[in-house]
Amino acid sequence: MAVDETWRDAGAARPRGLLGEWLLAACVALAGLSDLWRAWHLGYLPQPFFYESSDTWMDWFNTAWWAHDRGIYDSWASIYPPLSFVILKVLGLPQCYRGPLPGPELRLCDWVGVGAIHALYLLDAVLVAWAFVRMDRRTALPRAFALVAGMPLLYGLERGNLVLLAFACMVLAFGRVLRSARLRWLALAVMINLKVYLISALAAQLLRRRWRWFEGGLLVTVLVYLASYLLLGIGTPGEVVANVLAFARGGNAAGVLDVWYAASYAPLATLLDGKDFPISTLIGSQIVETGGRIVAVAVHGGQAIILAGAAATWLRPGLVPPFRATLFGVALALITSEAGGYTICLILFFVMMERWQGLLRPAAIIIAYLLCIPGDIVLSTIAPMVQDSFLAGHTVSVQHGIGLGMFLRPLLVILAPALLALHTVGVVWRDLRCGGGVGASTNGGRRR
Repeated sequence: MAVDETWRDAGAARPRGLLGEWLLAACVALAGLSDLWRAWHLGYLPQPFFYESSDTWMDWFNTAWWAHDRGIYDSWASIYPPLSFVILKVLGLPQCYRGPLPGPELRLCDWVGVGAIHALYLLDAVLVAWAFVRMDRRTALPRAFALVAGMPLLYGLERGNLVLLAFACMVLAFGRVLRSARLRWLALAVMINLKVYLISALAAQLLRRRWRWFEGGLLVTVLVYLASYLLLGIGTPGEVVANVLAFARGGNAAGVLDVWYAASYAPLATLLDGKDFPISTLIGSQIVETGGRIVAVAVHGGQAIILAGAAATWLRPGLVPPFRATLFGVALALITSEAGGYTICLILFFVMMERWQGLLRPAAIIIAYLLCIPGDIVLSTIAPMVQDSFLAGHTVSVQHGIGLGMFLRPLLVILAPALLALHTVGVVWRDLRCGGGVGASTNGGRRR
């Protein structure tokens, strides 16, 4: 069956913002070229790329190694559903995983895995360009370029993270690429089985009262889980839930270092908490306490505004584009807990589907471009470290520092969806004041 996702406010963007978008895309390109130049001469990718230069692609290969081991849920205590391991078992050479724990040799051996990482990145590029062309040809190129060449997806590429596949599935599920509802449900199901927190994208469909879409997506999600569980033979719901709870109780051991490139304030809050790192002895307890209060206000304020936008969507679903309702669900999940800096691309995709019209929507789009810039402003350097660089093939002296992005980036991630939530509240409020009822439903609540 076909599904029509057209909506009266999703038309072509006005020309007045086009020049600005090209200039912002040029900033992304210049920063990317600077990264390449520095990587070539220094032997490692600069900040805010991953702080350990020997760890390139290891999100993929660490997980792939365990995909060939039966201790996924007891020894490794994985919090991922079985699908990730089924996929990585297929996209790899089995003979490369018969040795000890993974290292550089594994990445040199499994050329199929390396090829799959880059093939998924190219797939993302094609799907994003296709989706944006279907939305608006005039803004498609700068937006698609910024998103594909931007920091979040490049970070996912460097890590070799399965967010590359989850992102492709998100574009298929919510972009104007597929017309079949059943194929969209399948893409959605794969996405959720890769990144469980993206169940928020499915739940957000209830804001626009898309009951059948929610039911169909949920059913296919369960079927994909069951199929992957049967193929892998391990990974019951009890095992996954128990590991998630244990992970939540124990916290993230790398939480302090995750502040380097984070999508939320969770790592910074962990740092300010002082349990894992005695930061108060370095900068003083007063700064720590003030910083903690600021972080709490930013997070809770953003959550409140996004929830207000979600409530407004429920009141007048016909006045809110479907991609914005999905954004509210995804953003609320990602700003509440840290899932990795690469997940920012999941928010930016929906922000860049907006029109350049008014004040709040262009502001959100500008923020999206800024978040795509692959670079940081280093405020203070720290002592150089000697590391083994996988890209260079030898040891290098790595220079990192305290970057402005550590503090500003999570705020921008909150601000972009919050601005769109404020726009939604304004639109719905004006409709309610005028006694309008045209946006109260979408085809009687049975829209698919």
